Amino acid sequence: MWKNKMVLVTGGASFIGSHLVDTLLERGAIVRVADDFSSGKLSNLEYKLKRDSAGAWVSNNLTVWQGNLKERSFTRRMMEDIDVVFHLAALHGGRGYIDTHPAQCCTNMILDQLVFEEAFKAEIDRVCFASSACVYPSYLQEETGSSYLLKEEDADPFVRDKAFADLEYGWAKLMGEMALKAYHRQYGMKTSSVRIFTAYGPRENETHAIIALIAKAFVKMDPFVIWGTGEQDRNFTYVQDIVDAMILAAEKIEDGTPVNAGRDDRITINQAAELVFDIVGWKPKDIKHDLSKPQGVASRAADLTRARRILGWEPKFSYKEGFEKAVEWYFANKSIEEVKINLEKLLMER
Repeated sequence: MWKNKMVLVTGGASFIGSHLVDTLLERGAIVRVADDFSSGKLSNLEYKLKRDSAGAWVSNNLTVWQGNLKERSFTRRMMEDIDVVFHLAALHGGRGYIDTHPAQCCTNMILDQLVFEEAFKAEIDRVCFASSACVYPSYLQEETGSSYLLKEEDADPFVRDKAFADLEYGWAKLMGEMALKAYHRQYGMKTSSVRIFTAYGPRENETHAIIALIAKAFVKMDPFVIWGTGEQDRNFTYVQDIVDAMILAAEKIEDGTPVNAGRDDRITINQAAELVFDIVGWKPKDIKHDLSKPQGVASRAADLTRARRILGWEPKFSYKEGFEKAVEWYFANKSIEEVKINLEKLLMER
């Protein structure tokens, strides 16, 4: 399907976006990236990019444009001659960011609607939206040690008491999903939404839990600080598994049906820290749990019934395999001095 397809990846210089670009290029697509570099980095796109006369960075089948997708003229220009859009651009971050930047998270609704409207006007064949597990009601995730798996219908905005998303960021993502279903229902546009659960891996930043734990181990923080009790659990999902799910969703879903991309097993933050210590070969003498910091919901994992049935997808990378790849990347690309100086800021900002 992807050979010679013209594909736009918004936010394509970001953590997940850059891995998606890599996979699309491997499959023969011609890729255009639109990114404002507010959190993404040109260096995430590991190609020999050269600036052309129009101001874009170019390398074979990849073109990278810097610009603000909230500006209609830029968004319209990015849609020209495109077959498929993967929309990942958003103001986002880890729990520290979305807890402390609610107004910025709300602006995602403006961004999403503008991207969808211009995609429709440009007669784009397919749009795949990077949604989030934050669309799910917090009350389903409040029990420590829960075995409940979040099902897509648990966040149905048209069923009473179902829509109760996680903070402003979650509501914005849910509104994006609703808009794409509306575009399909009214105009027949082929759309899909992938609910991403706690992605991690190379190129991720320290605002997210696994990279934060790795960063603290990298500088040998002692006492080693874990936010909350550490008994909150997550289904950390390796980035390549997320990318594979998004590509399959773009291929196989046309009516805006949302689908989970996560794991149905989970580990606690304390267990994740211990796994990081084992891989790094270092362990602190003391671990401190900071209850003043944001810690999110108590328990989160995904039901994968729909993903298996529609996409034929489930995660391939174990926690150990994924953590090892993330540690290897972090240790190869970071400076201890820089991380030590900036760690507190890195944990809370984009």
